[in-house]
Amino acid sequence: MTAGDFAMIAVAVEEPHRLVVRADAAAPPGPGEVAIRIARAGICGSDMHILHGTNPFAVYPRIIGHEFAGVVEAVGEGVAGPAPGDHVVGDPVIACGHCYPCRVGRPNVCARLEVLGVHRDGGFRSRVVIPAANAVKVPPALPLAIAALAEPFSVAANVLGRTGCGPQDTVLVYGAGTVGLTVLQVARLHGARVIVADIDAARLELAQALGADRVVHSRREPVPAAVAAENEGLGPSLVIDGAGIPSLLAEAVAVASPAGRIGLLGFAAEPSALVQQEVVRKELSIFGSRLNRRLIPEVVGWLASGRLDPGAMITRTFAAAEARAAFDLLETDPGRAVKVQLAFDA
Repeated sequence: MTAGDFAMIAVAVEEPHRLVVRADAAAPPGPGEVAIRIARAGICGSDMHILHGTNPFAVYPRIIGHEFAGVVEAVGEGVAGPAPGDHVVGDPVIACGHCYPCRVGRPNVCARLEVLGVHRDGGFRSRVVIPAANAVKVPPALPLAIAALAEPFSVAANVLGRTGCGPQDTVLVYGAGTVGLTVLQVARLHGARVIVADIDAARLELAQALGADRVVHSRREPVPAAVAAENEGLGPSLVIDGAGIPSLLAEAVAVASPAGRIGLLGFAAEPSALVQQEVVRKELSIFGSRLNRRLIPEVVGWLASGRLDPGAMITRTFAAAEARAAFDLLETDPGRAVKVQLAFDA
């Protein structure tokens, strides 16, 4: 390890409830790999779950982070795509390419799935080495802070692709955090009418600024009553649970229109109450959605063209060495922090 290596740092969860910022030195890229100098990386709810010990997939110790963008520094043998100097964003989904889900175009639920920052060390480090196939080029004019939002937007693109969102839809989004706000923007991009429900007035204000047709403060107005007149009195044709609260599934079934669809993004382990009679009576379709199925290039196109303009979602940026303060902010004042990023080039 050289003296220069000690200038590099990594943000790791050594064990549940113990976050550390430590010196780091990444190995050179091997065959089929690229080394990326990280510029910006976003903190996600799943990073918080790993810290709290509530992510069932994480193995400790783990360098976390799966929303990251930077510049390619070096490439390994046999890499024909990304080249040194290219700006890239990481796709955290590493799939085998051979199992049944992979064969039917669903690598995000690969039988041997590995996720950067969960099963493998991730992007909260000055320099990360990943498979070249997981480094998605972005135009140099696109700020890397915006490029780092491509992964959360790909999650929204995935659930809306699974549920078939289009201009005919009235979409109800539960939650105005990062997940809900990305779903809102992608649904609007698809031409849908979008209603966002949350208990935080500041987040609902941001949802309006980002294009929500209507917002519902669910502590002041029950959601079922608020949306009952939508879609010619049938209720929302598409309901997305971006909050991950088990009790919302029963309400989603109750408010959804006949022939409606429900998309679930939460990872809660608690059971949800589900009235099968209502699902059958309305012939509802319920979709689980996880990560993304190679949708980041499409999202990068939306960002680069200005069809998505999500800069307002980045509410705070901390130097990577101050990661503990960034996590503390998300712990103590989540209403004031939508998307918090770490700057590894600061």
